[in-house]
Amino acid sequence: MPTATDNTVTTVTGPAVPVRGNDIDTDQIVPARFLKEVTFDNMGEYAFYDVRRNDDGSLNDHPFNRYPNATILVVNENFGCGSSREHAPQALMRWGIDGLIGESFAEIFAGNCQALGLPTATADHETVAWIMAQVTADPALELTIDVEAETVTVGDKPVDVTISDAQREALLQGVWDTTALMKSYMDEVEQTADRLPYLNEFANC
Repeated sequence: MPTATDNTVTTVTGPAVPVRGNDIDTDQIVPARFLKEVTFDNMGEYAFYDVRRNDDGSLNDHPFNRYPNATILVVNENFGCGSSREHAPQALMRWGIDGLIGESFAEIFAGNCQALGLPTATADHETVAWIMAQVTADPALELTIDVEAETVTVGDKPVDVTISDAQREALLQGVWDTTALMKSYMDEVEQTADRLPYLNEFANC
């Protein structure tokens, strides 16, 4: 689970789930037919919905079926590519994921994760493969993503990772939730709106 003060995200600790494979796109993370949901409330149950099931609908051996208590997702290259749907990180978060470690993430996907307070830490192939191997050998093993130190501690062994400067700053300063940030400045927003003539014209229509 994440360690936070107010909206800051400093560390994320918990068991992990390794999902192997490059170029896992947002269509696999949450199938398009579920995008018609009015809210994100049920997105968690749709995470990897199709690839977690056999043709007859029964659950297969997908990692999300075998590591149901995981809170950290470990992936390979270009995770979250494809369409830019924000439903993908919403589905992961609502399934229970609080942070991600991977070789690389699609840029828009990483941005959507940041907007939910989910760190996306990156490391080279060898490091990620080693983390995956440790988690596979011991599914109860806890990992800790340290946002400020840019490390992942696997058991008692820390390894270096990278978190983009923009994401790291947003998480540590608690400004990743842009909607909440805007609401906190609502007085200033309303004052600015009052000064905009075209908005006043609409109000008088």
